[in-house]
Amino acid sequence: MEAQNIRTAAVAGMFYPGEPATLIQEVGAMLGAVPPAPTFAAAPPKALIVPHAGYVYSGPVAASAFALLAPHAATIRRVVLLGPCHRVAVRGLAVPQSRFFATPLGKVPLDSAAIDQALQLQQVVRLEDAHADEHSLEVQLPFLQQVLGDFSLVPFAVGYATPDEVAEVLELLWGGPETLIVISSDLSHYHPYADAQRRDQYTADEIMHLHLLLDHEQACGATPINGLIEVAQRRGLQPHLLDLRNSGDTAGDKSRVVGYASFAFTAAGHA
Repeated sequence: MEAQNIRTAAVAGMFYPGEPATLIQEVGAMLGAVPPAPTFAAAPPKALIVPHAGYVYSGPVAASAFALLAPHAATIRRVVLLGPCHRVAVRGLAVPQSRFFATPLGKVPLDSAAIDQALQLQQVVRLEDAHADEHSLEVQLPFLQQVLGDFSLVPFAVGYATPDEVAEVLELLWGGPETLIVISSDLSHYHPYADAQRRDQYTADEIMHLHLLLDHEQACGATPINGLIEVAQRRGLQPHLLDLRNSGDTAGDKSRVVGYASFAFTAAGHA
């Protein structure tokens, strides 16, 4: 019965190392390579946008956001994590049946009370299949485990939904400084290097101006990003671009690249 309550790692050994010691070393090296935190990071960020490719491609870009959390590990106790569905079609936002998400670094407990609360919204459904093989959420967990230690997780696999529907979920679970929101998204896919740079710079500028993205060609996680942007507009959050690169910068091949960016959103007064 316990095994049925655990969502086991689906992409360990593919997107990131499957051996715990190697994973700890690799994540630690990426976090350690991040430059000193900017001044706005004195307060914990309320939300992050981070990429979700294999670590060799997007890990250093994701690390630029997760490194900001280290001084606030004692404060952040819950992570609301949203990423796009890549394998299963979903209407709305799907939560899992599982009670734990596992990686080579151990089990992360899910916040069952928060999930039950979200299920009161009509756009939230319980669908284990949407999570079983989904990498967009899983690849964030080793970073969170290494930086935060103990925390609970509220994971959403986001399918066909409106920005308003995503924003309603975020508002419901907004909480205080103990709650961090993480949006998982890559940017453009499979364009030549210079074209991707142009496209991704435009997308990054739109996010920095809190403009809703037009389509999923800009970002595969455009739906959860747009939900966050709606809430950021209402709550006066300030976005900060931390890193903007693509797979041609991190892994070498510049013929067809995937874009990655990391952003932090801070409350007014911590800009």
